[in-house]
Amino acid sequence: MADNAATFRALITSFTDFLTVAIHTILYERNIYPQTSFLSARKYNFPVRQNRHPKVCEWINDAIAAVEVELLKGTVERVAVVVYTKDNKPTERFMFDVSRFPVVSASDLDTPLERTNPSGEKVPVLPQVDMEEQFRATMSKLAGCSSTVKPVSKGSTFTLAIELKGSSTAPLGHPQPWMPVQAQARNGDLHETEIVTKPVRAVAAGDMVFETWVEQSRSGDSGE
Repeated sequence: MADNAATFRALITSFTDFLTVAIHTILYERNIYPQTSFLSARKYNFPVRQNRHPKVCEWINDAIAAVEVELLKGTVERVAVVVYTKDNKPTERFMFDVSRFPVVSASDLDTPLERTNPSGEKVPVLPQVDMEEQFRATMSKLAGCSSTVKPVSKGSTFTLAIELKGSSTAPLGHPQPWMPVQAQARNGDLHETEIVTKPVRAVAAGDMVFETWVEQSRSGDSGE
């Protein structure tokens, strides 16, 4: 990507592309759907899995589109892939902290971003090679996450959630893509004292800066 195309919209598109692949990877690794329902593919020069069921792909694409709308507003603190037991109890969250993304006005979404180092020289805002290397490294960590966290229970489901910055207004409208919840309802049985947090990886490539980690309930169901 040339520097003159390094806009905030391009940054968000790069992140949501990554997030889409990450979600498919999480669903495969956590056995949310049968592993036979996934195809082998490559992204960031790394082997990944993609669910091939049209309805699953449609749901993920629609959810990503809704996330992208909020990311472009600069209102999102974190994005979460939340796994629930068959009894609808949250048991783990894959967190993507995007709070360090630039904040850009709506009129400047397609204006080239500029960044300078302390000596006044312009530096790449979205260095493609560095971004791909770091996305690949993060995907490698996600692809191996099942070896570092306990199994989820059979019949588990998932959803995509966003946590807004403190001063942001919840995205309400019709049709309503989001269901607002209070923090206690959002966390459900994942009380802070019962959460085990495992880091995945931090990405820092120009203005593409975010962290990923997994939160899992100590007492939640697992295995059978």
